Amino acid sequence: MSEATLCFIGAGFHASTNIYPSAIEAGAEIIAIATRELVRSQAALQRFGSKGNAYDDYRLMLQQERCDGVIVVAQPQDQPSLVLDCIKAGKNVFVDKPLGWNAEEAAQIAHAAEQAGVVLMVGFMKRFAPVYEKLKELISGQTLGSARSFEVKFAVDTTPFCKDEEQFIKLAAIHIVDLVRHLFGEVSQVAGFSNSQDELISQCISLKFDNGIVGSLYFSGMSAWSRESEGLLVTFDHGFAHAEDINKLTIHHSLQSNALPWQSLAENDTVLVPSASAMSGGLRDLYLRGFVGEISHFMTCCTKGVTPRSGGRDNIATMELCDSILSALN
Repeated sequence: MSEATLCFIGAGFHASTNIYPSAIEAGAEIIAIATRELVRSQAALQRFGSKGNAYDDYRLMLQQERCDGVIVVAQPQDQPSLVLDCIKAGKNVFVDKPLGWNAEEAAQIAHAAEQAGVVLMVGFMKRFAPVYEKLKELISGQTLGSARSFEVKFAVDTTPFCKDEEQFIKLAAIHIVDLVRHLFGEVSQVAGFSNSQDELISQCISLKFDNGIVGSLYFSGMSAWSRESEGLLVTFDHGFAHAEDINKLTIHHSLQSNALPWQSLAENDTVLVPSASAMSGGLRDLYLRGFVGEISHFMTCCTKGVTPRSGGRDNIATMELCDSILSALN
């Protein structure tokens, strides 16, 4: 028995590489797919082992199919209207980021979902990546005391699809922007510097949060970073935690005694990593990046009426922070 029945709008590269396999791994039953071409929808159903229905008109699918939720993975400019049509049809909906190009658009869609009483979730998979879930536990549980400061590095070649700073922030770095909100709360002050030129992005941003935590974001979107690099270092009262490239978390407990730190082997580092196995295939990446976790969470929200961690209302604040960062850079 499936955990949930899902319909899909879109079957592009990202959807086919990450979202469909994650839905299957999460236990979903794919009962219908809609794309612009019937043959593409049929091919996607066959590829992912579904005996469901193919459509070249998503509106017809919304009318005819009964499902727990609809997953929308389309071009950013198309997603707001697609999501609104899903909401009008009374469907729970998951949509890949960004939902709305700014806070105003995001608010309109969030309000529509609330009025219709449907689940609306935005795809910020880093919230569900195991390395950041562990880091969130450290921050919330204050295992190392209170979090004081942090620094983030996010560097990747975004030149093929981000042609300016706004596209970079809202199509690529938005995942990190949302993650720091998720980990540390809301931001009260933003400052930034840029050395960008068209699609060549170099940014340094400083943030101060309502709770006093301060931190810096180093963003680079250039072909120099064909090897993607991501890291998040958090300093606490009694140690630090360093998340590296989604697959390693080092937790350092500082020495708690009157002895000098070099006099004994008293300091303690715990290193958490996933197991490596040939049996994992490509699934290991889908789990570690958070794709399986976010789809599982959406399915739970649909079937049990739970408010998503990254819901429509929460997404407004992420889009507001994106715009504040862009204003600071300019």
